[in-house]
Amino acid sequence: MKSTLDSGLHAAIIMDGNGRWANARGLPRIAGHRAGADAVRRVVETAPSLGISVLTLYAFSADNWRRPSREISALLRLLRHYLTAETARCIANGVRLEVIGRRDRLPKDLVSLIAETERKTSQGRKLRLRLAIDYSSRHAILDAAASAPATEQNFSRALGPDVDLLIRTSGEQRLSDFLLWECAYAEMVFTERMWPDFSAEDLAGCVQEFQGRDRRFGAITSLRTA
Repeated sequence: MKSTLDSGLHAAIIMDGNGRWANARGLPRIAGHRAGADAVRRVVETAPSLGISVLTLYAFSADNWRRPSREISALLRLLRHYLTAETARCIANGVRLEVIGRRDRLPKDLVSLIAETERKTSQGRKLRLRLAIDYSSRHAILDAAASAPATEQNFSRALGPDVDLLIRTSGEQRLSDFLLWECAYAEMVFTERMWPDFSAEDLAGCVQEFQGRDRRFGAITSLRTA
């Protein structure tokens, strides 16, 4: 039986707005991040039914180290909790979890937990879930250039699959150093919805909008389809 990972959409999401969501409710920022973790669960559970086979989520950027140490510590604790709590669910639902980004600046116990989660979920065939942690696309491109001859095929192999659909929540309209190479021909959808409020219906709406786009990849539609 052919795995759904062999086909389907690669969707990537910049999960933005947790802090503003919390501030608007008079809550500490970490409350927004906790609510954002619930949105991750909703999206992961919904993605395969919408034809998404690869889902990359921007969880923690290399620039996020500039945030207050208290918030960073809380984010890392939340990540530990997510990996611990969701591993069994990932296995049951056929989700293969991977982490992209640097690991040398993460706490050693978190690095071990990431490796253990990747190993335990490695047989998942319904969804390839990629979490970008301590991630910078510029750094990833430089690493790819240093480790292999600079050909398009080598870069794509080192960096990962091309993105079909890029979603950013909270109204911001920029890539913020996320999957720059992989998004060369991505269709982009920007929504005002804050990430903690992002629902399965919102994801379905983004996919529906994507399906209505005319993806020409530089060609003319009539020539490409002739």
